[in-house]
Amino acid sequence: MTAVPVRAAPAVPDLRDLTLPELGEWVTGLGEAPYRARQVFRWLWRRPVTGFHEMTDLPVELRRVLEARAQSSTLETVEVRASRDGTRKLLLRLSDGGQIEAVLIPEGRRLTACISSQVGCGMACQFCLTATMGLRRNLRPGEIAGQLPALRSALGPDERITHIVLMGMGEPLANFPAVETALKILIAPEGLAFPARRITVSTVGLVPGIRRLARAALGVNLAVSLTATTDELRDRLVPINRRYPLGELLRACREFPLPPRRRMTFEYVLMAAVNDHIEDAHRLAGLLRGIRCKVNLIPLNEAPEIPFRRPARQRIEAFQQVLERAGYVAPIRESRGEDIAAACGMLAVAEGQLDSAASNPYSDQCGVEQLGSSLGS
Repeated sequence: MTAVPVRAAPAVPDLRDLTLPELGEWVTGLGEAPYRARQVFRWLWRRPVTGFHEMTDLPVELRRVLEARAQSSTLETVEVRASRDGTRKLLLRLSDGGQIEAVLIPEGRRLTACISSQVGCGMACQFCLTATMGLRRNLRPGEIAGQLPALRSALGPDERITHIVLMGMGEPLANFPAVETALKILIAPEGLAFPARRITVSTVGLVPGIRRLARAALGVNLAVSLTATTDELRDRLVPINRRYPLGELLRACREFPLPPRRRMTFEYVLMAAVNDHIEDAHRLAGLLRGIRCKVNLIPLNEAPEIPFRRPARQRIEAFQQVLERAGYVAPIRESRGEDIAAACGMLAVAEGQLDSAASNPYSDQCGVEQLGSSLGS
C-alpha cells in the first residue's frame, strides 16, 4: 500500500476549519468567555469580513490576539462563466494558490449549489473528466463550506440557493473528516444555517464512508453513482468497485437510515452500447428492489478525453420506461452548463493552475490506496 505523504499543519489554526464547539474550546483556551466563540463564528460565516480586525463587536485586545494566533482564509473568485441555460461556474482560488470549481444550477424554483470536496479526484472513473486530473489534495473543512459564501456572492438580488450537492470535484467520502466538519458548519444555526434535508452527499461507492455518514446522523441525503449493473462492467468503469463490489455497496445502501418521506438517489450515467441496454435496465430494477429510492438517468456528457459516447434519445427513453414500469421514479437529468464545461462529470482545472505543495493537515486521507486506513469500517 503506497502511503500518501502527511504535510505539516499550518503554523496557526485556520478558524474556518473549526465547528462551533471546536472554536469554543480554542477561544476559552485563550481565557475568553464561551460566548466570544459564537461571536467569532457568526463573523466568520455570516458576514463578509476579510480579517479579525473587522469584527467590531469584539474587544480590541481580542482582535489583536486573533490576528497574531489564528488565520481566517477565504476563497477568491477568479472567474465566473455563464451558460446559455443560466448555469454559472465559478473558478475559485485557494489560499495555497490551487484552484477548484463550483457551480450554480437553476431549475425552476430551485437553485442548486454544486460544491467540491477535493482538488481533482483519485477515483479514476472512466467516464468523468475530473478523474483525468488525478488527486492533488483534499480540501479543508473551511474550503468546502467556504464555497457557499463564494457562490452566494455571485447571486442576483432576488436569487437564493435552495439546495447543496457535494457532487463537484472529488469524492466526498474519501475526504470524510473534512466533509463531516464542513457539513456541521453548513447546517449550524450560528453558521450558514442551511437545512440538512436540502444537502446531498454523492459517492461512487465508498462503503466505509457510507457507514460513517450514517453514524454521523447529520440528516443529509445520500446519492450513489452506480452506472453499471454487473461487477464485471463496474470494475472497468468505477475501479473502486474492485474493493467494494455491488453486493457490498447495495447492502450498505439498504442499511443507510432514511428519514420518513425521503429517498436515496442512485445516479446512472448512460453510455452508448456500454450500459444502456434494456437488459441493464431490468437488472438495475432488480438490484434496487426494496430500497426507497429514485434513479437519476444522466446521459453522458462527452469530452475528447472520455472514450465513450452519449446514447441516442430513443435508447435513453427506453431505459427509463423499464424503470418506470418497475415502479421507480427515474427522471432524465438534462445536461446543464455543458457549453461552459459545468455539466456533470466535466469539472476540471488546467494543469498549470494547480499547486499541491501547500500545507494541508488532511492530506493523509487522500487517495484510493488510503481508503482502508482512513475510513475504517
